[in-house]
Amino acid sequence: MLVDFNTLPEESRVWIYQASRSFSEQELEDLKSKIDLFIENWTAHGSDLQAGYVIEYKRFIVLGLNQNMNAATGCSIDASVHFIQQLEKEYNVDLMDKMNVSYKQGEYVAYKSLTDFRKMAKDKAISKNTIVFNNLVTNISEFRENWEVPASESWHSRFIK
Repeated sequence: MLVDFNTLPEESRVWIYQASRSFSEQELEDLKSKIDLFIENWTAHGSDLQAGYVIEYKRFIVLGLNQNMNAATGCSIDASVHFIQQLEKEYNVDLMDKMNVSYKQGEYVAYKSLTDFRKMAKDKAISKNTIVFNNLVTNISEFRENWEVPASESWHSRFIK
């Protein structure tokens, strides 16, 4: 059951998929239709899942699931992963690689491998104040408060001296 992401409870589970590039306006329209359809049909053992999504910076797909209504199961999580993998193929974009980092350079969102990010930190090309995206947040409350934070307040801080 598709609902507005902003109406989901704060404790709703989130999954964040960062794209290796920005989506075009046309791709975003197509993507929204596909995600709408997926969520409308997303179930756990035959029961509807109450879920919503947002696409941030034309690059991050954030799925939110109200687990108070019906919790995700292994099969429903597998279905969402399979759906995201289909999007990867269809749009020729990486959405699943957790070994990449996205961060802000002004209003631009940059995307680097963890190795390159580490090197940039060592070379002082980024600092503890660089805004990073902490895709490890687990619920909507954390997403709103701790997703877009200075590197010093995220797991990224281990690379910045």
